[in-house]
Amino acid sequence: MSLPRDLKHVSVLWAGVDHADDVAACHRALFTEAWDKATFEGLLSDPTSTSLIARHGHPQETIGFIVGRLAADEAEILTFGVTADWQRHGVGKRLLEGMARAAKRAEAKRIFLEVAADNLPATVLYSRLGFRESGRRKGYYARSGQPAADALVLSLAL
Repeated sequence: MSLPRDLKHVSVLWAGVDHADDVAACHRALFTEAWDKATFEGLLSDPTSTSLIARHGHPQETIGFIVGRLAADEAEILTFGVTADWQRHGVGKRLLEGMARAAKRAEAKRIFLEVAADNLPATVLYSRLGFRESGRRKGYYARSGQPAADALVLSLAL
């Protein structure tokens, strides 16, 4: 029996190095070229990184994550995802809003991210949250058996 997809039962928490395995597993389920646990251990232990996870259920299951980095007065989202069964339920929005608040508290003026130009659900979400295109990288995302997709560089003024 699956639990209802109710956002009020989702917790958004700071992610630390002890969450690396959960984040790597979530990343692996979402991305063809997944980052491993060691990569996330490095990112989550980096003092310039800011990371959040979304958790649900008993026992707690990681259903989403966002990993960013702060540098001077800018922030960058390095990777972000929500498990397929929780997409379009508001989890991604909460993670992005949490990252924006954290970046603003750290005195960042702008937050950046990259997304495949053909990833319509993601580009719609980012647009609704106020992200605007600030650049494009032609053929950035190589795809097996398909033409490479452009990367949109999006930014949000904080």
